[in-house]
Amino acid sequence: MFDFEMLGLAPALNTSLKRIGFTEPTPIQNQAIPLALEGHDILGLAQTGTGKTLAFGLPLADHLIAQSTPPEPKAPRALILAPTRELVNQIADSLRALTEGTRLRVVTVVGGQSIGRQIAQLAKRTDILVATPGRLIDLMDRRSVDLGSVKHLVLDEADQMLDLGFIHALRKIAPKLGTPRQTMLFSATMPKQMEELSRTYLDNPRRIQVTPPGKAADKVTQTVQFVPKAQKPAALRELLSKDREALTLVFARTKHGAEKLMKGLVADGFNAASIHGNKSQGQRDRAIKGFRDGEIKVLVATDVAARGIDIPGVAYVVNFDLPEVPENYVHRIGRTARAGREGEAIAFCSSDETDMLRRIQKLMKIEIPVIGGGSLPAESEGSGGAGRGRPGGQRRGGGGRPGSAKPAGQGQAKRRRPRRRSAAA
Repeated sequence: MFDFEMLGLAPALNTSLKRIGFTEPTPIQNQAIPLALEGHDILGLAQTGTGKTLAFGLPLADHLIAQSTPPEPKAPRALILAPTRELVNQIADSLRALTEGTRLRVVTVVGGQSIGRQIAQLAKRTDILVATPGRLIDLMDRRSVDLGSVKHLVLDEADQMLDLGFIHALRKIAPKLGTPRQTMLFSATMPKQMEELSRTYLDNPRRIQVTPPGKAADKVTQTVQFVPKAQKPAALRELLSKDREALTLVFARTKHGAEKLMKGLVADGFNAASIHGNKSQGQRDRAIKGFRDGEIKVLVATDVAARGIDIPGVAYVVNFDLPEVPENYVHRIGRTARAGREGEAIAFCSSDETDMLRRIQKLMKIEIPVIGGGSLPAESEGSGGAGRGRPGGQRRGGGGRPGSAKPAGQGQAKRRRPRRRSAAA
């Protein structure tokens, strides 16, 4: 374990780390930063909320500060790709705080915002470009950005960047980058086929894994309640009513479902907002700011928020709908218990979602404690599902509260507010 002053960083970076309050590295930072400073390619796996942005941002900034000549217009020296606008903005905000007092300039390009303004920004000096792939390709097609000087590439949430939704865009971007270059991939989950594909972009990488893939943060208390689909809205209202002041993030599967749920909550007197793909970037930014500031208590979202919200004050994550992709469950519940805090994740599971629950439990290698509504039905022979519930929906260990399981029909366990602790780096 090192402290940051031992690394021989540029003085301005040490000053920023002290100002931000970072003194000791998290496990992923402890392993990744020294290797990245040496120039190695990195494949890093760690839970959400454990400091991955600093793990790649600090060595990246130090490398760029060491370069004596400024970049040419439209020619960034480092490129960070992320799957959502929210995550791009979050990364950029962190890097701007880290590089305050240096000459480094961080620029973002995302969809949903004026491309003309982004072209004007790129026409100036850009050291670090943080982008979503689609908008970056639009700018490449307009010849508004030249990636030939990029000698540092970072893929954040790399499993999603290497999935079908983005891999075609990545294949267009990668050949335009400069060589040789350093490439760093970071994610909380990395399915085997994604890890194999990552080798296409990495050169003799150092693999860093501080927690098993698919494992949630230790301080997230997970529970599941079996609820008929039609009764989910009423169950959510009952749950929210028990702690109206807590910041609660609710995940729905579809854009229409998220919007309908939010409007129903507002009509019932809850201070709620929503973010999803049908919202403009301005609407999404305002909703997240209101949620972060505590003006909005309930934020209803699709998986657009599963990887792009870093709000330490989120006390509860509710999976109103279970995700079809089990890895997304890990990312969703990682929105709470961030930076050393505690949090609670509650899942509603209807009869048509039991296979989704089994896949989630198989990925996480646990059985999630049941707090009401019955138990996970036994698999039919040959169903191919994973993970059987114990009789009565009980399980031993796994972070559940002793005696928290209730027989069917007793409703939900009383919510407790997680203890607040000082944030870790």
